[in-house]
Amino acid sequence: NESNLQVTFSKRRCGLFKKASELCTLCGVDVALVVFSPSGKTFSYGHPNVDTVIDRYLSQVPSQNNDTMQFIEARRNANVNELNDQLTQINNTLDDVKKHGDELRHLHKEIKALFWWACPIGGMNRVELEFLKKALKELKNLVAQHVTGIAIQDVPSQTLPFFAGNASSSDIPLYMSNPRQAQIFPPQLPQNHMLQSNLFGYNNIGGEYGIPEFF
Repeated sequence: NESNLQVTFSKRRCGLFKKASELCTLCGVDVALVVFSPSGKTFSYGHPNVDTVIDRYLSQVPSQNNDTMQFIEARRNANVNELNDQLTQINNTLDDVKKHGDELRHLHKEIKALFWWACPIGGMNRVELEFLKKALKELKNLVAQHVTGIAIQDVPSQTLPFFAGNASSSDIPLYMSNPRQAQIFPPQLPQNHMLQSNLFGYNNIGGEYGIPEFF
């Protein structure tokens, strides 16, 4: 309990102070002794004085070997040089990154100026919106013209009537029942059916119609 602790502390404090006093008397040394009680109180003993001994102890610099100090100093300098090299390398890398960033920003501005129409509409001003509207109208007209031209090229040529028979019966037109038969001749050859003497089984000399031989 606390009373027992206090009694024990008092006995030991007296014993320590007595031993310190005997040591000062026998050896002529300076001693400072500080103890704390269980309740937190401070007790001290010193010869010639507690403050004098403590101040002298705190003001002393421990002596070290000269070689050890040189080694510590060399090691410290090496660490400092290594850190300086790392710092220089980091600064150079940072400068390169900043320079590259500036180049990218400059390139982005140039691309934005060239391809302003590819930017989001929300970021355009009124002048850019007017230019974009005009460009889209022109593009629409060009696409319409292109589609019309393709449609005209894809329309098949109309099948023209032809006349069969002799010279006296050339006013009777006959039409091809199969539109695909109009494409049996190469494009560079004239498809004149009057020049095909054996197409209908006669030679354009007789006055009678022959039996057509299509197969």
